[in-house]
Amino acid sequence: MNEVLQLHDIDVPSFLELLESCEGNVYLMTPEGDKLNLKSKLCQLVGLTRLIEGGKIAEAFVQCENQEDTSKLFRYNLYHSEHQE
Repeated sequence: MNEVLQLHDIDVPSFLELLESCEGNVYLMTPEGDKLNLKSKLCQLVGLTRLIEGGKIAEAFVQCENQEDTSKLFRYNLYHSEHQE
C-alpha cells in the first residue's frame, strides 16, 4: 500500500469523476482510524458526506493501492485538475 495523501479544497463532482478513472482501490482515512473504499458508491456517500463543507471537501486523507492512482491524485490535489501532467 502506498503513502497517505492529504487532499485540500477538493471539488466533489470532479473528484468522484477522477475516482472512476483509478485502476486500484482508493481508501478514505477517517479521523477515527476507519478506511472506506472510495471505489464503492456506498462508501463514497458515507465518507464524503462527512467531509463536505460548502460543496467542497475541506480536507481528506486517502491511500491508494496503485502507484499510478497515487500520482494521479497527487497531481489533482496540486493542480485541482486530473488532466494536468
